[in-house]
Amino acid sequence: MTLSKNVEFQEPTERIASTSIQPHTKSLEYSSSLDQMDEEIFQSMEPPKRSTGRLIMHSMVMFGRENLYAVEAAFVTPILLSVGLPKRLYSLVWLISPILGFILQPVVGSASDYCRSRWGRRRPYILTLGLMMVLGMALFLNGDAAVSAAFNNRISAEKTTWAIVITMLGVVIFDFAADFIDGPIKAYLFDVCSHQDKERGLHYHALLTGFGGALGYVTGAIDWESTFLGRLMGSEFQVIFFLSGSIFLLFLIVHLCSIPEIPLNDLSETVLLLEHEVLAAYGSIDKTQNGDVKQDKPRKRSYIHVEDELEEVSKAQKRMTLKSLMLALATMPSHYRYLCVCHLIGWTAFLANMLFFTDFMGQIVYHGNPYAPHNSTSYLIYEHGVEIGCWGMCINALSSSVYSYLQKSLLPYIGLKGLYFLGYLLFGLGTGFIGLFPNLYSTLTLCTLFGVMSSTLYTVPFNLIAEYHREEESETPLNQKTTKDYRGKGIDCAALTSMVQLAQIIVGGGLGFLISLAGSVVVVVLFASTVSLIGCCFVAIFIRYVE
Repeated sequence: MTLSKNVEFQEPTERIASTSIQPHTKSLEYSSSLDQMDEEIFQSMEPPKRSTGRLIMHSMVMFGRENLYAVEAAFVTPILLSVGLPKRLYSLVWLISPILGFILQPVVGSASDYCRSRWGRRRPYILTLGLMMVLGMALFLNGDAAVSAAFNNRISAEKTTWAIVITMLGVVIFDFAADFIDGPIKAYLFDVCSHQDKERGLHYHALLTGFGGALGYVTGAIDWESTFLGRLMGSEFQVIFFLSGSIFLLFLIVHLCSIPEIPLNDLSETVLLLEHEVLAAYGSIDKTQNGDVKQDKPRKRSYIHVEDELEEVSKAQKRMTLKSLMLALATMPSHYRYLCVCHLIGWTAFLANMLFFTDFMGQIVYHGNPYAPHNSTSYLIYEHGVEIGCWGMCINALSSSVYSYLQKSLLPYIGLKGLYFLGYLLFGLGTGFIGLFPNLYSTLTLCTLFGVMSSTLYTVPFNLIAEYHREEESETPLNQKTTKDYRGKGIDCAALTSMVQLAQIIVGGGLGFLISLAGSVVVVVLFASTVSLIGCCFVAIFIRYVE
């Protein structure tokens, strides 16, 4: 949009003393200043550097989320058993939420890409899903007590039915919201941070995720009924809900106030104005010859055209359906698709081990029997093994936090490929040794490798997504990028996190049959090891890494 490049000056044929034509230095200086301003505008589109405090504030929501997740993992089976849920409905509880998540996760991710709230694109969704998590946890932990109070503690079939329905509803709502919230949180981080800050932010996410999980398991291990809070609130479940819910809501508020977002309306107008260089439409001069101003065919569109394009984009967004979103996922670039498949493999291995780990400790390591009478020695031994398994899960959470910090030191030496491969390899070897040589102390020691895998799954794939977006942005500069070329970070993050729901469907629907076929829960640990080692090969062969 310079003036000088397209302006031709003719040398005067004779020297005129009083009215000599001099080069228009002010115009040249003005043109140079416009070029400089243009460069500064484009550079300003890169988010500023964020302080460590802001990134930690942004990551605190992961602490609260994982804290609630750990509470659910510790109490879901005892509560479902206590309300009288039939065994035939267990698979229904575990499958409803991941099926809904897998189908609707891309919808939420894409919707957050195009949310036009003045508060930003991601934060309205994060707030809504966070409140749904608290509601689900309230129904899950306190539903039975609320139904008992409504029926005046009368024992009846209707009371049991309502207790089952409310408890199941709480589990489904909580899992649904907790799974969905991860995508907008990651997209929020990517939107407001530079490339270097994205990597730092993901490490803080993983660090606080581990600490939150550890606190959740410790909270579940404390006998709250004998404490002052237990006597004040009436039951340990109400105490746990009060503590975990308060922590989550506090950290959710801190997260939402950590880094401001640019509303999509403002961002879209800024991008389109830069794209079409509207300033050039005013006072632009292409050629000057013999005092005549000649203007070529306009190459820039006016502001009216920009508004028309915004309106068309808005209409296209409103027409977006689940079918079109699934088609977008199916036609995504191959390196995105391979990353999603690899994420599915990793989460299938990880969830297969984690969902059955406490049962493995009770049956295989401690040789207890979950089907024995509840007052028998065999059943009490099984319960003790389950409690020790919870401490193993706590070790996993702590090691995940520690390793997420060590990743920053390892990254310059082995890169993202090395971190990805190492996580899958160590988890595969660790679960293999646990399945082949079940021993209390070796099992608890190898639980540290579970944390390596969880930290890897929470950070490396999203780092690769950020690298892919950075590469695309560098190949297509902002001033040459149209709305048709735009890939939303929300839809990519949602596609990646939807693999977690698909892994839950595979694990929940297939491992029960596998255990029945093998007659022992050992097969689950060996299955996790095998799948993880297959994932190592996939990481090394199919995943593309940006140089």
